[in-house]
Formats: sequence, C-alpha cells, structure tokens
Amino acid sequence: MPTRAGDGVLVQTAGLNLQFDAGRATIMRLAAIDVRAPSLDGVFLTHHHSDHLQGLDDLVMSRWIAGLLGSAADIRLPVIAPDGPMADFLEHLLDPWREDFEVRKLDMGSDTEPALNTTLFDAAKTLEVVWEQGDVRVLAMRVQHDPVIPAVGYRVESPDGVVAITGDTSVCEEVGVLAQGADVLVHEAMLSEAILGTPREPIMHYHSDSVGIGETAKAAGVKSLMLTHLISAPEDVENGLARYEAAVRSGGYDGPLVVGEDLSKVEYG
Repeated sequence: MPTRAGDGVLVQTAGLNLQFDAGRATIMRLAAIDVRAPSLDGVFLTHHHSDHLQGLDDLVMSRWIAGLLGSAADIRLPVIAPDGPMADFLEHLLDPWREDFEVRKLDMGSDTEPALNTTLFDAAKTLEVVWEQGDVRVLAMRVQHDPVIPAVGYRVESPDGVVAITGDTSVCEEVGVLAQGADVLVHEAMLSEAILGTPREPIMHYHSDSVGIGETAKAAGVKSLMLTHLISAPEDVENGLARYEAAVRSGGYDGPLVVGEDLSKVEYG
C-alpha cells in the first residue's frame, strides 16, 4: 500500500528512542515525527525477513552523513539482533555501497565510513535481558515463526511501564509470556478469513489469527493492544478495520485497541 511503510515500531521511553525492525521507508516515517537517525539509541531486529530489514542500510548511512555534517556524536548505529543468519546479514549489509562511500569520503575530506555497533545475542526460549541503559531494559525471547529461526519478540521495561513487541509469530504461548501484564502489546495480525483461498494462504501457519490475538491479550492481562503488520491491509478488505476489531473482540479482549496505520501511537505510563 502506498500509505504503509515497511515494518517498524518506535518505543519512546525515559528519553530514549528505541526502534524495533526497520522495513522500507522507516527513516521517512521517523522524520515525520522529528526523530532522526542520530537520535536512535538502539535498533532491535526480530528476524531475517527482508520486509523487516529493507530500511536498515538507510538508517546506517543517514547517521553517518549526519556525523560528517557534525550532527551525530557517534556515527555507528547501535543494532541489537539474535545471532544466527542475522550475523552474516549485518556483516555484509553495507558491501554494495563501498564505492559510494569512497566517493563521499573524498568529497567530504573524511576517513570515516558508515558502521554498525552490533550486539548479537543467543535467542533463548525464556525471557532474557539483551540491552540495558539507565532504568530501561530490553528483554527478548523466541517466538514461533518457523521456518524462520530464530525469530524473537521484545519486552521493554522502564519506569514508564512495559511494552511488548511480537515481531512476526503465530499465536503461541511464548507471546503470552512476553506480554504478561504489559501496558502495551504491539502484535502482528492476520485476518484469516481474507487469506483463505488466496495465493497468500501458505503463509498462514506462521502468522497470527486475530481471534487468537484477542485470546492471548486477554489471558496476559494486556492493558492496551495495537495491531500491526496487517495481513491483509484493511484498505484491501471490505470493512477491514471493523473486521479486525471484531475478530480480536471475539477472542475476548475488551481493552483499548488500535488497528495500526502508519504513525499510529499509543501513550502509556
């Protein structure tokens, strides 16, 4: 959809900007809320599917250029990701741009290049802390997105409250653990009735039916729920927004619900 960028969620808490995944046009959506690449305190990646990663090199290079212009204290983009296929991807992320770097370095009279400050962690089957700064910590655990292994969800804990982000996953017990008592759960969502009998049907086994999301959110005691990564986009389905909401409600969740659009936000804390 021309009105929807790729996958990405920004959590702003305790003065920090924490970006989760970086799909296409991420940097443009961040700019729309006046968050620039040098302002990102961490970029957390959930898994190695392209739709969650296509905007990452843009963030890295934009931060570098800001540094060349004097508006970034550290040009290295801090990236936190599960070890495995992601390690190779991140190592070679910038390889296609090497000639571009050389030209820009010559023009700017600089020896610096774009770079990542990468932290890889083992994707555990239980919640484990993968990043901390001040009173804010980010925990991660595996979710079920097989055959993509590993895939993780994240839980942000801060004095403001708790935000859980599923990444891509089927409805599973792991998300219930990830989201337990969360102030906000950001959950990928699928409208199964709109997918059955279409060419997308084969992907149904590793995405989350919206009725099941309602069941999970209710059982986990989630205070507020946001649906994202919508399959299919509500614009492509008759009464799409209402149908997503009806599916979640039929699963038993009756709290605040946002069927996400680009730049949708939920305030907490």
